[in-house]
Amino acid sequence: MAFETAILLSQAVSVFFLAAWLTTGVIENLFHSRLNSTFTAEVMDMARMREDYPDAYQDVAYRRVTSKGLQKFLFRLIVAWETAVSVLLWIGFVALAMALFGLMEVSSARTLAVLGSLAFTSVWAGFLIGGNWYCYWFCHEGAQNTHYQMTLWGLGTLILLASG
Repeated sequence: MAFETAILLSQAVSVFFLAAWLTTGVIENLFHSRLNSTFTAEVMDMARMREDYPDAYQDVAYRRVTSKGLQKFLFRLIVAWETAVSVLLWIGFVALAMALFGLMEVSSARTLAVLGSLAFTSVWAGFLIGGNWYCYWFCHEGAQNTHYQMTLWGLGTLILLASG
């Protein structure tokens, strides 16, 4: 196997893993939305911060979203974005697989995969930015850590795709 083929295979597998991981999350959000929507609403409402850090909460309480309707809308918007990103990642993976078999130009396949990986990274960077606004590092450190790890995973995949 030529080095270029091994790199292309590594890129395809890496994009596959992103697509599979995010698709699993989308399925959870579609069929068991209560699992994530509850915590998303809790972050936007700043509920844990209000209870555990009342003095700090007073400084940023104006940021909270208390409307259940707006919380549901924003959660649905997040799920819609994750769904679109999942589709884009699958397109990128299929394009890379086609390029492996000579059925598509490699640069076009990598372009699609880069766009999907960038979108994947944007999901998690968006959670980091939004979470920062809602001060989720006070009481949702696990979520913040997961979002950092996913952002780094996306960036690592982008770097791998750029190396080809």
